Amino acid sequence: MARPLRIEYAGALYHVTARGNAQGDIYITEEDREAFLKLLKNSCERHQWLCHAYCLMDNHYHLLIETEAPTLSKGMKYLNGTYTQQFNRAHRRVGHVFQGRYKAILVEKDSYLLELCRYIVLNPVRARMVRSAKDWRWSSYRATAGLGEPTEALTKDWLLGNFGKQRKRAIEGYKAFVKAGRNQPSPWEKLRNQVYLGSDEFIEHAQCQMTDEQSLDDIPKPQKLAPVKPLIHYVKQYPPAEGMAKAYLSGHYSLAKVGEAYGVSYATVSRAVKAWEGM
Repeated sequence: MARPLRIEYAGALYHVTARGNAQGDIYITEEDREAFLKLLKNSCERHQWLCHAYCLMDNHYHLLIETEAPTLSKGMKYLNGTYTQQFNRAHRRVGHVFQGRYKAILVEKDSYLLELCRYIVLNPVRARMVRSAKDWRWSSYRATAGLGEPTEALTKDWLLGNFGKQRKRAIEGYKAFVKAGRNQPSPWEKLRNQVYLGSDEFIEHAQCQMTDEQSLDDIPKPQKLAPVKPLIHYVKQYPPAEGMAKAYLSGHYSLAKVGEAYGVSYATVSRAVKAWEGM
């Protein structure tokens, strides 16, 4: 399958993830995690990033990065590349630490930044590694909630500003917001075209930010927006699995929306899409 296009522009917001090679751990010691956070701080400073949230799991990480300049690729090359060198040197290893390229989802800030900040810090809770977000040292939750030492890589002002003008009230609002999100559906039900989380207008705006070198002709087929066809078209014209895959890959409908049309869960639609793409 074609690699997702990297759309980069000033003011873009990304949910970035990277996983360990062969599902292996990318952090073995606390020193590894501390070293990664130091590199994240450096990348924010050097490449004009704002990090709104992060979570370092064992074999992968989540970052929510806003770029004040179109520097995502450069910053990620520094972050993952330098960390790989340090990790291998510290543990006397050679070879890849990460599994291929990082994954970056382009996010509509006004609609999804808050939701993703919550989703990211709840990862250890969903994985049943801890009972509460405050119990995981290696996410942005404790620093944002005023429970630990400030993390230099983290930008908290925008996030806390959504919960009040007074710091104490804003922190309490943030803590309540995260707590209420434990049983919320995954935001990835609304993922579009593999790389977008946002409205049609947002996707159109993002594609308009591409440079001449990033023409629409270079966008892999699943990421292009075909003319809109109603969901009933796919229901009537194709067998269920094929119809679900084609409806989602058209780019106009989320997994959840396609699932509603077929009377199945978004997970069933996701499996149909993966099976279709693997043919």
